[in-house]
Amino acid sequence: MKRADDFEQRRKHIANLTDEELYNRFWELTDKVVDPLLEMGRKNTTPSVERAVLLRMGVSSLDTPKIVQGCMDRGLMGHGAGHVVYKVSQAKNISIREASIKLAEGEYWDDAVAMFKGGK
Repeated sequence: MKRADDFEQRRKHIANLTDEELYNRFWELTDKVVDPLLEMGRKNTTPSVERAVLLRMGVSSLDTPKIVQGCMDRGLMGHGAGHVVYKVSQAKNISIREASIKLAEGEYWDDAVAMFKGGK
């Protein structure tokens, strides 16, 4: 069975785009595909999912419940507990492990809340 070659027909709408325009179009379409998945994750995450993510990031099993609870107490669950730890580690220029320890000890939560103010 031979497939009909319709490549030229299918690419007409992008044939005259520059490399930069193609690059931008790719990321625009990628965002359209990924955004609903991210929204689903924000709305449907659970403490057990967030603990599992933290464990896979190398966070101690003793610290994960404290971090997840801290996220829930501060309305950060929709951003993901792992994302919170990651952002804190980047902002403080420390390892993910160090950031997780500090968050479990109750530090950096004001910074974490401030980082996600505005939804990002």
